[in-house]
Amino acid sequence: MNSKMLVPNINESQKSLLEKHMANIALGDKEALADLYKLTKSAVYGFALSILKNTHEAEDVLQEVYIKVYENALSYKSNEKPLSWILTITKNLSLMKIRKNKNHMDVDELKEILADNKGINEIENQLLVNTVFSYITDEERNILILHSVSGLKHREIAKMLELPLATVLSKYNRAIKKIKRKMGEEKK
Repeated sequence: MNSKMLVPNINESQKSLLEKHMANIALGDKEALADLYKLTKSAVYGFALSILKNTHEAEDVLQEVYIKVYENALSYKSNEKPLSWILTITKNLSLMKIRKNKNHMDVDELKEILADNKGINEIENQLLVNTVFSYITDEERNILILHSVSGLKHREIAKMLELPLATVLSKYNRAIKKIKRKMGEEKK
């Protein structure tokens, strides 16, 4: 994948920066909200897209997330993990949108959208489409994105998705094996 799309694992200094932005947002600082947006938008959009499978709806959720963050910044507790809190909002808004619309996109439509994505080169795009979306389940895909793109730890993912940690680890490892197996087949 294009390295610009990936959000690195959140280290302590980044977590501290996100915490600082959250505290400033709670005080009404819109500049802090803009900075938080820049730091987390890729993870939020990627997670929303993985759930919704629709770019327009994912963009809508992306905007709604930061409105909710701004409105609820006072309820954020500083001992929480800021990115995890934001991605929980993303998950909830995405699921609400699905329930509201009952409008799912099939894999072929998603392939067309990804084919138009200028941020991923053709080989990486084809690999992504052929492996992730065709050979792993939706739940495995969400776990992969949360761990690989958003940088969440498996126990954070387990809490967010309300699954046992062993299940998250198993699904993550199974998805990786499926992808590696498929990549091996395509090289032949």
